[in-house]
Amino acid sequence: MAIPGGIPEDAEVVDFEIEKESNWSVVKLADGSKLEIKMEIVSILRAGNDLNTGLPLYMVQATNIIRMKQIPKELVSKKKKDENKSHPMYR
Repeated sequence: MAIPGGIPEDAEVVDFEIEKESNWSVVKLADGSKLEIKMEIVSILRAGNDLNTGLPLYMVQATNIIRMKQIPKELVSKKKKDENKSHPMYR
C-alpha cells in the first residue's frame, strides 16, 4: 500500500545503467544570466503494479545539477564574506 507522499513499504530498489546521457538544458533568464541544468538520476524503485493496466510502477529519485554559464557583471556582488552573514542562502 502506498503511503501518501512517501515511498511504498514494499518498494524495491532496481539496479540501472545509463544507456544514453541527456544533454544539458540551457536556460536564459530575464536578467541576462544563462544557466545549464541537467537531471541526475540517483536511484530507481519498483513500487508494484498499476491496478488498472497492470504495468509496473517506478519511482525515480533524481537531483538537478545547475551550473552558471554566463552571468552579467552587474549581478556579481563585491561584498565581503562577513557582510553576507545576516542573509543566509538557505533557510
